[in-house]
Amino acid sequence: MPSAQKLFRSTLLALSTAAILLITVVLPAEYGIDPTGVGNALGLKKMGEIKQALAAEAAQDAAKDAVAAGNSPLQSTAQAATAEQAKPVTETNRIARNDQTVITLKPGEATEIKMEMQKGAKVNYSWRSEGGLVNVDAHGDPINPPEGFYHGYGKEKQIAGKEGVLEAAFDGKHGWFWRNRSDVNVTITLKTSGNYRSIKKMM
Repeated sequence: MPSAQKLFRSTLLALSTAAILLITVVLPAEYGIDPTGVGNALGLKKMGEIKQALAAEAAQDAAKDAVAAGNSPLQSTAQAATAEQAKPVTETNRIARNDQTVITLKPGEATEIKMEMQKGAKVNYSWRSEGGLVNVDAHGDPINPPEGFYHGYGKEKQIAGKEGVLEAAFDGKHGWFWRNRSDVNVTITLKTSGNYRSIKKMM
């Protein structure tokens, strides 16, 4: 059996070793505290500083979550959906756009401009011809129209322009067909503003 003196020495040695490890390794590596400078030399102090920074960020995130506990993301989503459903459906809720289209027609030439619209959508329009008068046919085509189908919004001959509101009678393409019957070039400027998905020259 070891003597009491040897046990005392062993205990002191163990405590000393533990203290040295605490100061030179544990404190720098875990808390970024390096009173001796050994931890910095070994790169342990940097490790401890990173750990402390991450712990601080985690604490901040936890505090934010606690504050927002009364209004969780699921609740916010549900409230937003309810508010959206309660909002009345008006023209301003739909997609609105503004366009200006300019086309020049030679003598005898024709062109057609159509907008893709949903039933009930409205478009404010105005068009003017410069250089001469034109014939116009405002009409619409539904998706997959039957043979011989025609839905007109009005035909006129030899006019210099017109403005008004075009309301789509059905889902499809709606617009104007112009023909230049004069013997000079004619430039048509069309301005549209309202609820339509696209506008394009058909011919």
